[in-house]
Amino acid sequence: MSRRIILITGANGGLGQGIARSFISESGDNSVWLGVHRNRNLAERLASANPGQCRCIALDVRDPKAWANVVGEIVAEHGRLDVLVNNAGGHQDSLLATMSAQIWRDVLATNLDSVFHGCQAVLPTMIAQRSGRIINIASLSALVAPPGQSNYAAAKAGVVALTESLAKEVARIGITVNAVCPGYVETEAVAGMTEEDRKAALQRIPARRFGKPEEIAAAVRFLACPEAGYITGSALKIDGGVL
Repeated sequence: MSRRIILITGANGGLGQGIARSFISESGDNSVWLGVHRNRNLAERLASANPGQCRCIALDVRDPKAWANVVGEIVAEHGRLDVLVNNAGGHQDSLLATMSAQIWRDVLATNLDSVFHGCQAVLPTMIAQRSGRIINIASLSALVAPPGQSNYAAAKAGVVALTESLAKEVARIGITVNAVCPGYVETEAVAGMTEEDRKAALQRIPARRFGKPEEIAAAVRFLACPEAGYITGSALKIDGGVL
């Protein structure tokens, strides 16, 4: 496999770390850029452990100017950008009746606006090179919206719809756009659950276990590979059989 240039957002969290490690392990020729905003310790540690192959770069995914700067820096150095993984996200759960407008806007900006800005930032380069892979990390909440997550579920459902629409727009020029919808995965969100909530969640999963970041990463890596060129506009659920 030839050298590929990969940008992963939200690369300080458990899922972003898993995706980054997967691409690093796939080939020593891969150049992996870790886009992070505030908390950078894990991303910087991963970059330090893989010098010459992995780099940490500041990126506020809600800011289109930040996107332009990061993509510009990557393209200036490598002359191309092959893979974008829009993984940054987060939730602030609340019943809609008591949800503040600020929390609504923050969650949509972090989870949906960020994907719009990211896709728009990389498209000129991918169109010019007539190739590219965009993988947007959505959520099972996009397909089965739970109570207390009206903002997060709406944002992630928007990611799935954006993915389907954009895939149709760029399919003819060698760019694929796909979404991944993870269920419960052993990351910070699951670690923060109470023991009671963990047991209840496990009862809803036919596989009777939580997913691992590397299992999500494997799907992302596949969707990014040259052999997946006929897969576009899909929303792949990875949930242990919940849906």
